[in-house]
Amino acid sequence: MNIISNFNRKTLIAFSIIMLLGTGGLLLHAQEPLQEKGEYIDSSIHSAFQNTKKIRAGVLDVGYAEVGPKTGKPVILLHGWPYDIHSFEKSSELLSSKGYRVLIPYLRGYGTTTFVSPQTMRNGQQSAVALDIIAFMDALKIDKAIVGGFDWGARTADIMAALWPERVSALVAVSGYLIGSPEINKKPLSPNAEFLWWYQYYFSTERGYKGYKANTNAFNKLIWKTASPKWSFDEETYQLSAKAFENPDHVGIVIHNYRWRLGLAQGEKQYDKLEAKLAKLPDITVPTVTLEGDANGAAFPLPENYASKYKGKYMHHTLTGGIGHNLPQEAPKEFAVAIMEADVLSH
Repeated sequence: MNIISNFNRKTLIAFSIIMLLGTGGLLLHAQEPLQEKGEYIDSSIHSAFQNTKKIRAGVLDVGYAEVGPKTGKPVILLHGWPYDIHSFEKSSELLSSKGYRVLIPYLRGYGTTTFVSPQTMRNGQQSAVALDIIAFMDALKIDKAIVGGFDWGARTADIMAALWPERVSALVAVSGYLIGSPEINKKPLSPNAEFLWWYQYYFSTERGYKGYKANTNAFNKLIWKTASPKWSFDEETYQLSAKAFENPDHVGIVIHNYRWRLGLAQGEKQYDKLEAKLAKLPDITVPTVTLEGDANGAAFPLPENYASKYKGKYMHHTLTGGIGHNLPQEAPKEFAVAIMEADVLSH
């Protein structure tokens, strides 16, 4: 494992990030909202998230927000469940102001992303979601990008870095190494860890499917509250993201994802070879920054348990101040800094 511990290298990285940010250098241990109430908000950024673009990419027509100069270094940010692209609105504003071209796609089953064919299986398995983003890059003619994400998005970013390192210049993964397999997931966890996965077992039942379909909005708000117990989000913030759950494929994708993880639902044959590679828990060699919040109420691995999977330049930060599972939205400055830090590591 190549963990950066040399003082001079750390100092150089910190100095480089401060130069990128200007005199108002940001610290990864302090929680500050990007903009206080009453401050100016770039309406063009908000408009980009409200009026998403769309592009044909593989089996999907991908809806996505894009901010920043087209000539800037590409950054792709990936959300999780049950969240959406608005988790990255504020961090994207900061990154675009520093010259990055930031692209934030809706994952399959969310927002304005739709399937090209009604015959395509509504498949939520991990390799299928990762291939969606590779196809998205291909469609936009992006050879290589900094990729960052949390929850499903972090898993997807990890997979991209592990299987297609030539496409990922640097990685930011909230909660670190999240690649798994149905076989690995057969192993029982501690009682407390099993408790934190309660919804996964609920989704394994027909009652769970019907319950999630009937109460998607209320269910996902509950997850927001339990996964980020110290985040005081308002109703407007939640409803902005809740629109993404109205996608007609959302329930099917979510249910399949969690059932597939437990080996209770089949994937598709065309992904078998990729899943076989992922089942071996491949190392990640691209420069990486991992993040964790000090108040994450969801299940997550301990940083010391996954640090050895990152064989390239690597740094980890645990954010303090009551940061929960939706780290990019709860600590947008710190997430943006981590993207820039990963960029510096790639040089």
